[in-house]
Formats: sequence, C-alpha cells, structure tokens
Amino acid sequence: MSETPTGYPPPNPPGGEVAVVYAGDYVNKLSGQRIERECMLRLEAGCRALVINFRGTELVNSIGVSILLGVIEAAERRGAPVVFSNVSRHTVKLFELLGLTRLVAMADSEEAALATLGEFATTRDGH
Repeated sequence: MSETPTGYPPPNPPGGEVAVVYAGDYVNKLSGQRIERECMLRLEAGCRALVINFRGTELVNSIGVSILLGVIEAAERRGAPVVFSNVSRHTVKLFELLGLTRLVAMADSEEAALATLGEFATTRDGH
C-alpha cells in the first residue's frame, strides 16, 4: 500500500513511466524507509524514472541520506534516472557535500523535474 505524507497529493498509480514520490518534512529512518518502499514498488511495477520531491523537507539526516543512496543505486541498476525536486538550499548544500548531486539531476520544481526527464527520454531514444 502506498503512503504519502500529510498535505501532499496522492501518489500516481503504479506502472506509469515516471513516479513522483514525496519526501515529507524530515527524512530519517522511518520516512526514508517509506520513500524506499514507494520507489521500489514503482520500479518493480515498470516505472522508468523517479522524481523525489523534497517540498517542505526541513531536514535530511545521515540515515535518510544512506537510504536515498540505496534508492539511487536500485534505480541505476534498472536504468531509471532519478531527479530530486524542490530541494531547499540547505539540503542542496548537504547533497553537494556528500556527492549526491553527481548521481541525480536536480530541479527547482516538480514540473521542471518532469521536463528534465522528458529531455532524458528524447536523448536516450536518440530523437
């Protein structure tokens, strides 16, 4: 069963090309595991790309970062790009320091993330 933090839109149905997963306000062990479950469910259902939306995320702890790395690796094994959207300046600096920004694309908004993935699909298909 998919879970979404309070105040966020319901998740898109499994099996779509792109899944948008909402991080919530604090990415720690519990919320990180929720993000991981949701991403894995989507990848197993055939999703070809992930957007993790950090709108409203105030803090990401070390366990949360570790779980995000696992999600990125799982997506990479399936050839699914990952885009982080709506990331606060503070969290962007953390992700830069830890090297996550070398592994994912960053977008200012969910819409920009979806556009980035559209460009990726066009480039990947050679069109």
